[in-house]
Amino acid sequence: MTNTDQGAARRAPFESARGKLGFGCMRLPANDDKTVDLKTFAEMVDAFLDGGLTYFDTARPYHSGNSEPAVAAALAARHDRSEFLLADKLSSGNFERREDIRPLIEDQLRTCGVEHFDYYLMHSQGPGNYDKYQRCGAYDEALAARDAGLVRHVGFSFHSDAAFLDRILADHPDMEFVQLQVNYLDWESGVIQSRACCEVAAAHGKPVIVMEPVKGGMLVNLPDEAREVLAAAGGGSPASFALRFAASLPGVEMVLSGMGTPDMVAENVRTFSPLVPLSGEERAAVERVAQILRGRDAVECTACRYCVDGCPKKINIPELFSCLNAKRAYNEDSAKYYYRTTHTGNGHGLASECVGCGACERACPQHLPIRELLREVAAEFEAGAKE
Repeated sequence: MTNTDQGAARRAPFESARGKLGFGCMRLPANDDKTVDLKTFAEMVDAFLDGGLTYFDTARPYHSGNSEPAVAAALAARHDRSEFLLADKLSSGNFERREDIRPLIEDQLRTCGVEHFDYYLMHSQGPGNYDKYQRCGAYDEALAARDAGLVRHVGFSFHSDAAFLDRILADHPDMEFVQLQVNYLDWESGVIQSRACCEVAAAHGKPVIVMEPVKGGMLVNLPDEAREVLAAAGGGSPASFALRFAASLPGVEMVLSGMGTPDMVAENVRTFSPLVPLSGEERAAVERVAQILRGRDAVECTACRYCVDGCPKKINIPELFSCLNAKRAYNEDSAKYYYRTTHTGNGHGLASECVGCGACERACPQHLPIRELLREVAAEFEAGAKE
């Protein structure tokens, strides 16, 4: 790529994208042994591309390290490079010093089976890791990789408040885009601050990629009361309402959906073929659903699993929170599921076995008080859980 070509690419980072739906490769179909079901994934890739969409997003930690090789096998090895766009990330656990970064990018390219990434992101930026990226010159190394042709566009994904986002964009005005958690439940959240972060991105002139538009499935698996509100507004699946909300926002260029089944791909492709913005009545409906969900005291966990790897007791935190949400939001008897999750020889600890080290909370993009919530899980289930 010539310097002229690079300059043109930098001016329009999403010009070559077709459609606003991106395929998030974080929650892929899995075999019984937790490896990626490559046959099903390949079918999903084909359906996504056949739907006229092109954007795929991966990262080295995704799917316990199996996402990048799966992308190579199901996407890169089976389709011409001109048919798709690929994003990857620089994750804090994969480097310790500046000298590690270029070799890591080169290894990620080999693992994904491509010669360049269309988008490369500093991963999950926030107060807990930003100093490391600064100390190691990570942003400059990513820009140098762009200048070398290994990367076409550089940006970052973000999990903190609007003031910290403003700081990063002031420190690094050469970032081309930001990836933010945006959905109608978090739009007015004082913790996630979706609206405020979008406003900061707009003030800096940065386009937005949306992650967690359905909040890890929370906006898909709705209680009956919330489903009735959406049905009265004109129908459409809960997922379609959430995706359309995010995709309709000013400044949003791409909406990622972590798709795990062929049916999810088919439904999401239909939602974007063509994309129809929410009407005023539909916007009011999703605001009402948000009120309903906030009133049910559900744990707003997106099942990203960042908390699990560092847990010394191997507590399957997202699954335990799912049990608690089933009890609170849906009034389901989830005690048996809790028992099976923690007592079937799978190596995962009980909620009561938490040692309070706080590693989970430091890793949590949702800033949840996980230690406190695990005490609530233990109180709810461990006194009388039975097979």
